Amino acid sequence: MLLTIDAGPGTVYDRIADAIVVRIASGEIAQGERLPAARDLADALGINAHTVLHAYQRLQDDGVVELRRGRGAVVTGATAGTELREAISATAAAAKRQGLGAAALLALVRKEYGA
Repeated sequence: MLLTIDAGPGTVYDRIADAIVVRIASGEIAQGERLPAARDLADALGINAHTVLHAYQRLQDDGVVELRRGRGAVVTGATAGTELREAISATAAAAKRQGLGAAALLALVRKEYGA
């Protein structure tokens, strides 16, 4: 699994968890799919394995993955991504119909989200 971490605000583990949630919501990672071992992902990103484990724990707390001893992190919350993708698709289509550009739509989403 190729994962890129945005160099934005927040902790590294939050950015890892967010990147995984985005991949789940986009359908790139499916329900039932196993995430890479924490050590493997940490090595690929050049970070400490405990940081990845912290991200996986946050995902479990959020109901996105289930941590299984001996099997690693398994995605359980992919169905929520389907609902979110449909809402985003409908919102993007409505914005296009109204002549709203991507930058303006993102600004509205950020304002609504409080970011």
